[in-house]
Amino acid sequence: MEAAVVDVGSKLLKAGFAIPDQTPAMIIPTQMKQMLDDGSVTDNSPADNVTVDPVVRGFIRDWDAIEDLLHHVLYSGLGWEIGNEGQILFTDPLCTPKANKEQLVQLMFETFNISGFYASEQAVLSLYAVGRISGCSVDIGHGKIDIAPVIEGAVHHIASRRFEFGGTDLTNFLAQELGKSNPHVNISLSDVEKIKEQYSCCAEDEVAYQKIQYSCPVEKHTLPDGQVITIGRERYTVGEALFQPCLLGLEAHGIVDQLVRAISTVSSDNQRQLLENTVVCGGTSSMIGFEERFQKESSLSSSAVQPTLVKPPEYMPENLTMYSAWVGGAILAKVVFPQNQHITKGDYDETGPSIVHRKCF
Repeated sequence: MEAAVVDVGSKLLKAGFAIPDQTPAMIIPTQMKQMLDDGSVTDNSPADNVTVDPVVRGFIRDWDAIEDLLHHVLYSGLGWEIGNEGQILFTDPLCTPKANKEQLVQLMFETFNISGFYASEQAVLSLYAVGRISGCSVDIGHGKIDIAPVIEGAVHHIASRRFEFGGTDLTNFLAQELGKSNPHVNISLSDVEKIKEQYSCCAEDEVAYQKIQYSCPVEKHTLPDGQVITIGRERYTVGEALFQPCLLGLEAHGIVDQLVRAISTVSSDNQRQLLENTVVCGGTSSMIGFEERFQKESSLSSSAVQPTLVKPPEYMPENLTMYSAWVGGAILAKVVFPQNQHITKGDYDETGPSIVHRKCF
C-alpha cells in the first residue's frame, strides 16, 4: 500500500495515496459541524448550527476535532483498516510551533497506530512539485501568506516571512465592498466566497485599477435565495489587495515587494537562483490576471534580478497551484519511505515525540 499524504489547510484538507501525477483523492472542507452525542448533526435551529474550525491561520488549534477529521479521512475516505494502518506524510506550514509538531506525531503513533511517519515543510514541497529543490515559495493560503526561500531543499527560516492575512480576509473585504454597492441585500459569507471564486480578477497594474474605479462594466448575479446583486469594480478589489494591502487597512508592502525584501536578506550568491525560481501557490493565486500582474510588478521592482514564476511541468495535474504542497509530498513520500528515512514505530517508542525534530526538520 502506498503511503498516505495529508495536507491540512485552514479551509481545505487534501489527502490521498502518494501518486504524484494525480490529483488528491480527497479534497474536503476542514471546517466541521458539531455532532450531538447520538451522532446527529446540530441543525435544528440556527443557534444550534455550530461549526468547528480545527485549523486556524494554518495551525491546528482543536486536536479533538482534527482527530475525528483524520479518522474519517483515513478509514472511510482512503480505506485504511483498523489494525493494518500504513505510513503517512504530512505537509507542515511555515513557522509551525515545535509543540504542534510533537503533538501531531504523538497523535498518529499513539491513536492511529501508524507504521511510519514523515513531515516536510510546505514551501519545500511546493518547489518539489515543479521539479525544483531551490527557489522561493509564495503561499497565499486561506488564513495566511507565507514567503519562504528554499536552498537545496531546506527553508531559510531567518529570511522567511509570514503574514496573518489570507483568503478569508479577502472574502471579508469583498463582502464589505459588495455591501456598499448592494446596501439592501444581505449576502452571506459563504455566498461571497463563491462570488470571489467566480468573479475575482486582477487589474493590469495600479493605474488600470484606478481607472476601473470610475468606469467598469456591471454584471447582475442571482444569489441562491433569488436576490439579485450587481458586481462591477468589486471583482478587482480582491486581487488589488494582494499588491496594495493598504486597501485592507494594513501597513504592509505588496506581495512582490515582500518577496524581494525577503530575498534581499539572503546571501547574494543565492539571490538570483531564488528569485528566478519563484513558485506561487494557493487558490487565490489562480484568479484571472494574477500571474500577469505578478510579473508586471516584478518588472517594476527595485531588485536587480526580477522574480520569475516557474511553470509547472505539463504532465502534472491541472490547477497544480491549488494543491502543490500535496503533490510535492507525494513525490517525497516515494523517496523517504522506501529509503527508510522516516520515523518508525521503533524510533517513536525509543525517543518519544521529540524524534520529529531530528528526523523530519
